[in-house]
Amino acid sequence: MQKIGTIFFTLNEIDNFVKLISFNVQFLISNDMNDSFLETRQVIKRYANHTALDGVSITVPEGQVFGLLGPNGAGKTTLIRIINRITAPDAGEVWFDGRLSRPEDIYSIGYLPEERGLYKKMKVGEQAIYLAQLKGLSRQEAKKRLTDWFERFEIMPWWNKKLEELSKGMQQKVQFVITVLHRPRLLIFDEPFSGFDPVNAELLKREILKLKDEGHTIIFSTHNMASVEEICDYIALINHSKVVLQGAVTDIRSRYKSNQYELTMQSSKPLQNSDAFEIVSSEVQDEQTVNYKLRKLTSISNSELLSLVGAQGEICKFTECIPSMNDIFIRTVEGKI
Repeated sequence: MQKIGTIFFTLNEIDNFVKLISFNVQFLISNDMNDSFLETRQVIKRYANHTALDGVSITVPEGQVFGLLGPNGAGKTTLIRIINRITAPDAGEVWFDGRLSRPEDIYSIGYLPEERGLYKKMKVGEQAIYLAQLKGLSRQEAKKRLTDWFERFEIMPWWNKKLEELSKGMQQKVQFVITVLHRPRLLIFDEPFSGFDPVNAELLKREILKLKDEGHTIIFSTHNMASVEEICDYIALINHSKVVLQGAVTDIRSRYKSNQYELTMQSSKPLQNSDAFEIVSSEVQDEQTVNYKLRKLTSISNSELLSLVGAQGEICKFTECIPSMNDIFIRTVEGKI
């Protein structure tokens, strides 16, 4: 006798089915959360008796600016060379757009090295077109895009000049243009502001942020921590060949805050300590105006802290002391975090 619509499973089959469903749910969740464009997984690189990279893993989210930080000799340039396939790791993997990196991925990368490398005896426009063609652009398309960029950077009058006739800043503008011209999905800038005056550094900064808005993923290597705070969304800090800090810039700065606050008050009486806060320092501005630095002693909210302090006088200014990336960099490298 047949039973229609009834299916029998063994306990082992049910267990395997549940595991399969659980795996697929986790796979979909992880894919939804993981929007990384580039990953390095446990990358190791050794030179003779020196280990340049020791199990370095970073995750670069798509369409974001990722700061690659570290003191001199930490291993940043070695990692960049591996991502660019200039050299190979001794162990570990590089993943590009959800799969293992392949040789043809170099056409999707634009790399501006710290040590600039254009031909000094060659005319600017001629070599820019030549290098653009190496990246797959036709001569006509290369010239069209170059004209647009040269006009934007006000270097069009230098088109037929030899590179050695240009100032260092002008040369760096040319190399920046050549780096981004083929519109690669991944851009790597190693100390891009080096040698620029403040006006041109700001111009370049705006162009980098514009490239991010257009969907490019950017790796930004620098020692200038102020620039990191201004343009980076995420960072990884490498020290002694290892990643010692990684994450979103806002999260990292929040993680290492010291629960200290600066405020200016007007009151006929000095501010008094309480169970919730203590005065770290004070500076008198005039008879009734005093600048204070406080440390919060309990887990009360900032609003509650303001209420407690405000009960003792008029608050003119209140600011939470969030550590700068420069402070975090120094403290991490010196082992104070």
